Amino acid sequence: MNDIVTNAPEYSVSELAFALKKTVEQTYGRVRVRGELGRVTIAKSGHCYLDIKDDKAVINSIMWAGVVSRLPMRPEEGMEVIVEGKMSTYPGRSNYQLIIDRMEPAGEGALMALLEKRKKALAAEGLFDEGRKQDLPYIPQTIGVVTSPTGAVIRDILHRIEDRFPAHVILWPCLVQGDRAAAQIAYAINGFNKMLPAGHPDLRPGDPVRPDVLIVGRGGGSLEDLWCFNEENVARAAAESDIPLISAVGHETDWTIIDYIADYRAPTPTGAAEVAVPVRAELLATTADYESRLRRALTRSTEQARLTLAAARLPRPESLLLPLQQRFDGARLPRLDTLLERPAQRLSVLTTRLPALSVITRPLSDRAAALTARLSPALRNLTGRKTDALMAASNRLSPARISQEQTRLAERLNSAGRSQARAMARRLDNFESRLERAGGLLNAYSYQGVLDRGFALVRDDAGKVVRDGAVLTSGQAVSLTFKDDVTRKAVIDGNPDDMPPPAAPLKSERKPKAKAKKPAAKKDSPPQLGLF
Repeated sequence: MNDIVTNAPEYSVSELAFALKKTVEQTYGRVRVRGELGRVTIAKSGHCYLDIKDDKAVINSIMWAGVVSRLPMRPEEGMEVIVEGKMSTYPGRSNYQLIIDRMEPAGEGALMALLEKRKKALAAEGLFDEGRKQDLPYIPQTIGVVTSPTGAVIRDILHRIEDRFPAHVILWPCLVQGDRAAAQIAYAINGFNKMLPAGHPDLRPGDPVRPDVLIVGRGGGSLEDLWCFNEENVARAAAESDIPLISAVGHETDWTIIDYIADYRAPTPTGAAEVAVPVRAELLATTADYESRLRRALTRSTEQARLTLAAARLPRPESLLLPLQQRFDGARLPRLDTLLERPAQRLSVLTTRLPALSVITRPLSDRAAALTARLSPALRNLTGRKTDALMAASNRLSPARISQEQTRLAERLNSAGRSQARAMARRLDNFESRLERAGGLLNAYSYQGVLDRGFALVRDDAGKVVRDGAVLTSGQAVSLTFKDDVTRKAVIDGNPDDMPPPAAPLKSERKPKAKAKKPAAKKDSPPQLGLF
């Protein structure tokens, strides 16, 4: 077979690849394509690699990181979009691709379809249930706001809170539009929930305090502008918030997914501030009204009780006390001397039964003498034994040592003797003190003290003490003992001539005092009067 001779130029692989690249870029300088997003991959560098397809073809596409950050929504598989860019090729893989520098939804219908799909998925998980929503605090001390720091939203919220009920406001600045806005909003909600509440032991001075309520909001806009509040990460952050959350996104007719999940949906940011705090003036007026109503109720209750008490016609207090006073006046209380008579008689009996002081002290004195008698021989015996031991040891010791030991033994004996003497003196002093106390007690309880006050001890002819005058009969002889132990005879209502001769004085149980006795009564003395 003959070789075919041709004059076609030869290209290297690179020359052909770059020639095709130049041809494609010149032919399709800028194109606008409508299609459905297929594979969507965002690399760590921020570049987005995706496919645009329809039912017959697929075009590989790429968006650089700067373009991705300016997108109003996050590209997702299945989304219908319109993109603009320029066609080019990638010589390293022998394929062509579309370099996208602008992307927008293919229409509101496509975004609404995506929104409805996401709403159904989150509703199926129970994130829209009313039972999981929290009640808003009536008077919050701290309010957290998640919004843009440069927009009008934060100024409206601050102004409205200041007018109604001033409270501490913490702003967490973040984007509220664009592809990065959703991540910042979710991060702000989670950040507020990680703060420590007031009163926590780990809270340090100067640390921010966890707010009592959160407001997440922004101004109005299109569906694309508000799309960050429809993102799944924002919805889940709002659902997991432990702090009650108020959604204030857009205008009254704008609804986003966070509005369904929030604990309360406000139509506007200003409305969110009105919901977060009450009106202070109205609260003060309500409190004043409650106070006046309570005062009126207490006044009516007190007046009604007064009228009821007046109608009851209760007796006067003095009329209640008069019968008791009359009963007290009529009561026959015993006289004080009558009450003391029985204890005095019992005391007299006890004093007659007490032994003499000498009887009590005699055993103690005998014991002290016996101890003294035993101590002297014991000391002499101890001294003899120590002297014998010293003499026996002197045969084995030098004269200097013997003298030293004698001196030491003598000092010990003297010290022991002094200690024994001091101990004996202390014991004798103790015995003497006890005897004095016993004597004083005996004197206090002795009947002699009663006689010293002018009384006399009455005994019958048998020597028994007479305590009751009713037991005596007319003509009965009794003996009277006075404080000086002088005993006199007397007859009850009788003649002194009938009296028996005077008996010898009774021996007193108490040592008589050194006083001169009175002379005995003479026979020619006047008659003795009866005592009873």
